[in-house]
Amino acid sequence: QVQVVESGGGLVQAGGSLRLSCAASGRTFSSYGMGWFRQAPGKEREFVAAIWRSGGSTYYSDSVKGRFTIFRDNAKNTVYLHMNSLKPEDTAIYYCAATLVPLSTLPRDYGYWGQGTQVTVSS
Repeated sequence: QVQVVESGGGLVQAGGSLRLSCAASGRTFSSYGMGWFRQAPGKEREFVAAIWRSGGSTYYSDSVKGRFTIFRDNAKNTVYLHMNSLKPEDTAIYYCAATLVPLSTLPRDYGYWGQGTQVTVSS
């Protein structure tokens, strides 16, 4: 099993940057792929980015490609989401999750979720 806790959310102006962190517990962190999802009020949970075990493979949604970067530090049991050029439509609760399915975009493939961190982008 793995437990994950997100941090780093906050309020930022449009065009700004923010880095989210997701700290995981357990000795098997490097065995899991990790993903970031987000959910805005009244909308379904949306895939943002995924990274596979060693960090060599990543995948992004079209809406964030070129602006967001996912990376991980297995020595620190942490995965990050660096967000640049933020837009008001990026406002959402951002969730980190762990999976054994390579680079999955489906929430149902992720068995372990954090509680989320709020990101608000003002115009």
